[in-house]
Amino acid sequence: MRSIWRTLDRGLARDIGLVCLADGVVGLSYGAISVGGGLPLWVPVLLSLVVFAGASQFLFVGIVAAGGSPIAAMIAGLLVNTRHVAFGLAVSDVIGSGWRRLPGSHLMTDENVAFAMGQEDLRQKRAAYWAGGIGIFVCWNIGVVVGGAAGSVITDTDVFGLDAAFPAVLLALVLPALRDRATRTAALIGVVFALAATPFLPAGLPVLLALAGLLFYRAGKPALEVSR
Repeated sequence: MRSIWRTLDRGLARDIGLVCLADGVVGLSYGAISVGGGLPLWVPVLLSLVVFAGASQFLFVGIVAAGGSPIAAMIAGLLVNTRHVAFGLAVSDVIGSGWRRLPGSHLMTDENVAFAMGQEDLRQKRAAYWAGGIGIFVCWNIGVVVGGAAGSVITDTDVFGLDAAFPAVLLALVLPALRDRATRTAALIGVVFALAATPFLPAGLPVLLALAGLLFYRAGKPALEVSR
């Protein structure tokens, strides 16, 4: 673990730390919502250790707490997590071989995949992936336990603004990338798709639909750059 942090530059380590902190706050919110909704503490804790996928965990708890079938909640969670198939193909070499495959796959999140793909050489990719994955896993699960323990008190996370912490940090991290016209075009089109689909699709799916904005990435490139 020490060699991983030595490989990371200071800016990247700071960004990973911020995302880990934000995930911990969201985990606190998840634990509080789960227990406040009537579920025993062991349910969100077990899901966080075994599933470790925030979007599907929120979806599962929301469906079950609303009286839905656990089987339907499980299917919905699996559907939301289909994006991990593509993630796995993208970071297969980054995770490594042998015994690293199992823990590396379990620690896969949107965030550490994005951090890994943003690096140029394989050593930096691996350091970013493992540092992000381990850091998020630890912070998320600590947050879930703390939030779950306080769930009977913090029943409305909106009052504390816990639900806004994570998107605020992510927005701060992606703002520099939006200076690029092509990236900005793809992002805006993706946002339009997601917002238009939100009233009609289950939670989580509009975000996946936003990936369609990538089809317009090349269209946002200046003509001279595209011709190259």
